[in-house]
Amino acid sequence: MSVKSDIEIARAASMQRISKVADKLGIAEEAIHPYGHYKAKIDLDYISGLESKADGKLVLVTAISPTPAGEGKTTTTVGLGDALNRIGKNAVMCLREPSLGPCFGVKGGAAGGGYAQVVPMEDINLHFTGDFHAIGAAHNLLSALIDNHIHWGNKLNIDSRRVSWRRVVDMNDRALRSITAGIGGPGNGYAREDGFDITVASEVMAIFCLATSISDLQQRLGNIIVAETVDRQPVRARELCADGAMTTLLKDALMPNLVQTLENNPAFIHGGPFANIAHGCNSVIATKTALKLADYVVTEAGFGADLGAEKFFDIKCRKAGLTPNAAVIVATVRALKMHGGVDKAELGNENADAVRKGCANLVRHIRNVKSFGVPVVVAINQFISDTDAEMEVVREVAAEQGVQAIIASHWANGSAGTEALAQAMVELVEGGTAQFSPIYEDELALWDKIKTIATKLYGADDIVGDKAVRTKLQRFAELGFGHLPVCMAKTQYSFSTDPGLRGAPSGHVVPVRDVRLSAGAEFVVVVTGDIMTMPGLPRVPAANHIGLDDEGHVVGLF
Repeated sequence: MSVKSDIEIARAASMQRISKVADKLGIAEEAIHPYGHYKAKIDLDYISGLESKADGKLVLVTAISPTPAGEGKTTTTVGLGDALNRIGKNAVMCLREPSLGPCFGVKGGAAGGGYAQVVPMEDINLHFTGDFHAIGAAHNLLSALIDNHIHWGNKLNIDSRRVSWRRVVDMNDRALRSITAGIGGPGNGYAREDGFDITVASEVMAIFCLATSISDLQQRLGNIIVAETVDRQPVRARELCADGAMTTLLKDALMPNLVQTLENNPAFIHGGPFANIAHGCNSVIATKTALKLADYVVTEAGFGADLGAEKFFDIKCRKAGLTPNAAVIVATVRALKMHGGVDKAELGNENADAVRKGCANLVRHIRNVKSFGVPVVVAINQFISDTDAEMEVVREVAAEQGVQAIIASHWANGSAGTEALAQAMVELVEGGTAQFSPIYEDELALWDKIKTIATKLYGADDIVGDKAVRTKLQRFAELGFGHLPVCMAKTQYSFSTDPGLRGAPSGHVVPVRDVRLSAGAEFVVVVTGDIMTMPGLPRVPAANHIGLDDEGHVVGLF
């Protein structure tokens, strides 16, 4: 019997009308804004009326460092949420919206997999409810207003050589990383160097994910620093009268998106991915809304725990006042074998020794998450090629760290395959052992915050940066931003800045290439190694295999 693809499974789903899904959470039909039959946005006025309700329990799903073998955070998040509902808990999942960049680049889709998916899968992976388009439009409106202001006399005395606000597009396009804008004569503005980032790396995306209301959104947008004047004073979006129009573009997007799993359980999908260059968490509004409506909220953060989980704890939870109750670290035997030195072509062969060696990566992630005061369980996302001996190694190594490692077969079996994980999670949460605390204090110097993350979480001996980097950090502190958290931009494939260095490397040095102030989002972006904020397409993009069949159905989107 042939194995069905993710998209075939999703297309065969029996979806419920979104009003019925909302009703499971007690959301009245007049509080939803339907986008067709199976997806909707939740009214912000309704959300503000939930403030007095008690919060449910918050569970984070993170993972080991990713490999080409795959890990499965989103799939596990969906499987765990479905299983919690299966055992009688009122649970909601909070996921991130997929970017078109990786959908057409490497991954081909990001809505879970197998029998642990959110639907409608094609809509979620493509334009969905238009949130990313709105974010890109708001960002690029600000770009246009900067150049227009300079063109019409430059009353603010902006130094066109010191415009820091780049443009964005939600697509991998390396040719746009560095461009020259404004050429073609006086009618086309002032010629200057510019560039594009991918939309999810935009500060507008970060603000969108961290804002708690429309008024907070506009305040943050107005605080964006876009350039410096000739005498080196910061220029904010508010001074260009941009914040009102940007907020207007984002007013509908800020409402969380409600969809459902294959088992018809509610899920909020809202906010951006890419924890290697952004903070990689779903929106604060979606998470806080879910906490008011459910007993358990299962959310995810991008890539390994050194990136997404660290930013979830140090940025999102710190800024939003969230208190996580437990975490799941997703691992696969296949990925652990790659961390143990096995080539991708050999992953189907049993190799318990390589699994044990690769578990060094898992152990460091366990210790890192526990260092935030959050209790942990390991989910072994099962593949058909996994052997009992290999899975037993993972259980033994996890037990040595004082945590359970539980086999989860949600891809093949849906919630039934994750029931044991759900039971273990309930026991962990109700044990009440969480004592959450960020890994550094607000008062610590920015350079020392970076060093704390690198040495305590990455296993590095030190960090290095040239004089220009140190000068910028000093300047940020002088402007009153020294208390902000830092958002590390680093390869997702390694604890180091070398993507080829798997396992748990130690003794390395983390080079800080650049630092960028996100005054509206209220963090400092730290660019390390060779990481790019505008990805490129691979040699054979996923887009080459995506299209429509004779009946108009999407094919190739996993």
